[in-house]
Amino acid sequence: MLRRKPTRLELKLDDIEEFESIRKDLESRKKQREEAEAAAVGEEAATAAAIALGTDHKSREQIINDRIGYKPQPKAGGRTTHFGNFEF
Repeated sequence: MLRRKPTRLELKLDDIEEFESIRKDLESRKKQREEAEAAAVGEEAATAAAIALGTDHKSREQIINDRIGYKPQPKAGGRTTHFGNFEF
């Protein structure tokens, strides 16, 4: 393997200006994204409050089940359904 001397990198004024402009652009995009997310969270909270205050009084568990499409089936009776008519 050939060894070579380390390369010297020089930072120029144009490079610094380019870096700063890109950084400012990324920060402004991040700020816009955060503002949009905050607005979306506010809308979701308003909808959740409307659901909670609405005439349809469901438990939290029922609301979640409706949202994910889960329809729980009621469990059948007690011991006799699992073990027949055996007595313990």
